[in-house]
Order: sequence, then structure tokens, then C-alpha cells
Amino acid sequence: MIWTRRRVLQAGGALAGASAAAVFSRPAAAVDKTDRRAPTPASAKRVSLLNLHTNERLELEFFRGDSYVKDSLSAIQVLLRDFRNGEQHPIDPLVMDYLFDVARTAGVDPVFSVISGYRSPQTNEQLRERSNGVARHSLHMEGRAIDVRLAGVDCARLADHARTMSRGGVGYYQKSDFVHLDTGAYRTWKG
Repeated sequence: MIWTRRRVLQAGGALAGASAAAVFSRPAAAVDKTDRRAPTPASAKRVSLLNLHTNERLELEFFRGDSYVKDSLSAIQVLLRDFRNGEQHPIDPLVMDYLFDVARTAGVDPVFSVISGYRSPQTNEQLRERSNGVARHSLHMEGRAIDVRLAGVDCARLADHARTMSRGGVGYYQKSDFVHLDTGAYRTWKG
């Protein structure tokens, strides 16, 4: 399927005043609910990510033909590094598939604001000391989790769309206004 260029409206508060992001989109593909980790078949997949802590932005194709784009995965690893200490870790490509698929399910372009990607063990422990909402063995430390907002979609709706996919972890944090998504076993919670 061929991608066409589309301008994304400025994402207001969710993107903290950032300018509109240009992404490529294509019609949504059906989500296979029998395999929670299976990516949606597509000839190409794009995503737009804004790291809210560093103001870094990526708009890239991370999957082409029948494989992931190595340079894109490297760039994603840099963007999703632990911003507190600069430590990097490979990001599970299925996290990107999850983002792409949940945006398709919501009927919008995959334009995400990132609150947290990879988290080093030291950072995770510091956060655990300050909050009871941080797991001791968080999938953030394995590069298998991300905390996000989706442009144009309320976080409660984003969590609902992710839950309908029955894939990975879905945590909705209403007070902090973000959704946690991970590639672990299917489970849901509210924080």
C-alpha cells in the first residue's frame, strides 16, 4: 500500500505547544486479536514521536516490506533513552507496532507524545521510592513499555482502544493524563 503525505493539526496541550507533525498514513488494517504480539500486516509503518522531556521529535518509517528498518530502530532507541542519565537500551519493535496499531484502531495518525520510554534500573528504583505505581520489574527496564498520549485522542479513549486489542499491558493514569502500553501479557489497570 502506498503512503500519502498528510498534515496533522497542531496537537495543543497534548504536544505542549509543539508545532504540527507531518506523518504518512494509510487505511487501517484489521487487528488480529488471536495473537496479542503479532504486528498488523503492512508494507510500511510510520510513527511520529515527541519526547516531552527532551523536546526531540522523530517522524519515520520503522517497518518496510517484511522487516523493521534498522536505522529507524536505532533512532527510536536514542529518542526513548532514559532522559535522566542518558542510558540507552534496545526498544522492542513490537512496542512500535502496538503504537501504530492502536492509532489505527482509534482512526488517527500515529502521532505520540512520549512521557517515558526506556528506564534504567537506577531510575526505576528512584521512581519506586517516590511512588507505589512503579513496578519493581517494570517492562520499561527491558525496552518493552512506553507511556504516551496520542494526538487528537483523549487518554481515556486511547486506553479503551488499546484494551479492545487485548494485547500487552494497558495502564490508564487519569491524574497524570497518560497511557502505559507494553508488550507483556495482556492485563489492564488504572493508576
